[in-house]
Amino acid sequence: MAEAIVDLDAVARNTRLLSGLAAPRAATMAVVKANGFGHGLLPVARTVLASGASWLGVTSLAEARQLRDAGIDAPVLAWLYGTGDDFAWAARHGVDLSVSTPAHLDAMPPGVTVHLKVDTGLTRNGVAWSDWPDLVRRAAELERQGTLRVRGVWSHLASADDPGNPSVPRQLERFEEALAVAAKAGLTPTLRHLANSAGIVDVPAAHYDLVRAGLALYGVEPIDGVVAGLRRAMTLRASAVNVKRVPPGTGVSYLHQYVTDRDTTVVLVPAGYADGVPRLLSNRGAVAIGGVRCPIAGRVAMDQFVVDAGDLDVALGDEIVLFGPGDGAEPTVEEWAAWAQTNPHEILTGIGARVPRTYIGNDAAPSGVARTYIGNDAAPSGGVAEQSREEQPHG
Repeated sequence: MAEAIVDLDAVARNTRLLSGLAAPRAATMAVVKANGFGHGLLPVARTVLASGASWLGVTSLAEARQLRDAGIDAPVLAWLYGTGDDFAWAARHGVDLSVSTPAHLDAMPPGVTVHLKVDTGLTRNGVAWSDWPDLVRRAAELERQGTLRVRGVWSHLASADDPGNPSVPRQLERFEEALAVAAKAGLTPTLRHLANSAGIVDVPAAHYDLVRAGLALYGVEPIDGVVAGLRRAMTLRASAVNVKRVPPGTGVSYLHQYVTDRDTTVVLVPAGYADGVPRLLSNRGAVAIGGVRCPIAGRVAMDQFVVDAGDLDVALGDEIVLFGPGDGAEPTVEEWAAWAQTNPHEILTGIGARVPRTYIGNDAAPSGVARTYIGNDAAPSGGVAEQSREEQPHG
């Protein structure tokens, strides 16, 4: 079956690199939402906190609960929910909450700490500009009353991954205006944050007090053509489960949309779109077998797809690298994203729950000894117990 190998040393290295770009002006928030971009929430969270990040960013209160239930007590910001969620739990467990509408501010319970999010031009989440003056006045009043604490003011860049895009300076200007309005209302937030991964790399003016590292933590360069020196952390691999030699004119997979033009070897890979292999890779994508790139032949199915290996000598059980760090012939996640007409975020977060994650690397091991962790932190239980290779030889 397919297996995702997550290199925690790469995550640690990327965290140190990004934190170094932001320092000494700004601290680093590691965004570990969506099961750590598919890499595993808890192993990634522990790694980044040991490697220079001081905050964790998640989407939901459910993700924040996983962190707290695992004993991770670092500062956490959660930012996407309805007005009826259990905000009192967040207040009790020291989870900061984002406020993006007046209704959310009204729903905050006593004792909660908030970051007010203003829409500076992304036109997605965040308080509408017309509502911002009233919201900060109300937040300042609640803070004076001791009902809540306003720790942060923040926003999100729309086009930092497009160097020279005029929306970036416009958003910076609008964010400064928002901070001035908040100050006039009597707010003195200790954390102002605007920069995402691309902003960390290319927009130093957006660093402020805190930067939010997302995709870059996992080794994907956030700006095409700009090399920050990141290391891709995930390798997706499988083993050949069927190998056949077929003649020219052989139709492969559903509807025979691939027909062999010579004597060739076809190899069956036990992973499909239920595991996160996009159907758009049908007749477009490639994998690596024995250090050689081989095209995907025919349609990707739910649980499997076929590769045309030509005259390679392939045997049952041979390793197939679907994507990896790009050190050899294997495709990268960026190439997979291009073939699937999407972005690397979707490929990484789409790797399914039935694909086990195996963790390698020294950096996150408390003893400093390389450990391989078995399990999937997306499991409803919050993740299975971590075991080292010494304790789990078959891992």
